[in-house]
Amino acid sequence: MTVATSSPVHVPVLLDEVVAGLQPRPGGRFIDSTIGLGGHAAAILERISPSGRLLGIDADPQAIKISQDKFRDYGEAVILVNDNFANLEAICERYHFHPVDGILFDLGVSSLQLDTADRGFSFHLDAPLDMRFNPEQGLTASDIVNTFSEQELAKLIERYSDERHSRRIARCIVQNRPVTTTVELARLVEQALADRRTKIHPATRTFMALRIAVNSELKNLESALQQTINLLRPGGRLAVISYHSLEDRVVKQFMRYAASSCVCPPGTLICRCGHVPTLKLISRKVIKPTSLEIESNPRSRSARLRIAERLN
Repeated sequence: MTVATSSPVHVPVLLDEVVAGLQPRPGGRFIDSTIGLGGHAAAILERISPSGRLLGIDADPQAIKISQDKFRDYGEAVILVNDNFANLEAICERYHFHPVDGILFDLGVSSLQLDTADRGFSFHLDAPLDMRFNPEQGLTASDIVNTFSEQELAKLIERYSDERHSRRIARCIVQNRPVTTTVELARLVEQALADRRTKIHPATRTFMALRIAVNSELKNLESALQQTINLLRPGGRLAVISYHSLEDRVVKQFMRYAASSCVCPPGTLICRCGHVPTLKLISRKVIKPTSLEIESNPRSRSARLRIAERLN
């Protein structure tokens, strides 16, 4: 998650906390699974140089191009890959990049995407309904909005955003199709919720649900987290920044399960699961940005950081 003005200005969220959690040292090998504009990656590289290496991954080809320019002077110490982190193990195998000392996921949408009008991520900018992290992938937000049935659309919005009024929103959208732009969609959601008071913009949850669905975000996250176990060396750290409750729930459940010595059903008298913990929770409580950081970077306000360490 970043802040941008007219040109990309990267403000990495929870930077000090991420660095403290990952503990990068000279000669280390790290993966930034969502390199974005490279803010966290730059801080890691500064600490693992001159002999350390970093693998940066991003589904957005524009982010990779920006990082290529940013880290050009690091030469072969930096490997940049335009791919989805759901393919994490395959990428590491391809580049012989394992085991590693740390893996970072900074989830959500960066300013590179939010502040670029034609990407269609923001309802504040009038643009075609797109929302794809990788413009070459198939499904767009427009496809969902204009082809899903009312029931399918309502179910999707509720599932991926906990929107209580998903049926009203879906009905209003379907009755006014085709919907072609972000502003059109935002106005329809406002219309559907005209008699409801909300602390956030009425369209926020609907846009989030569509983005998650378009990019299969939760499914890909679950898959990638499982793969980290095979990539981290003993003592290696996993750090994940999430921005909404659905993401954070996936991360929390994964880490707690991996850190548990027993996963038998509640009430089981004798453990028979044979589960062996593979992670240790570094901080049992979620790490949040300080009020000072939120003041300087308002987009950090919903960030939640969880850190775990690979066991022997």
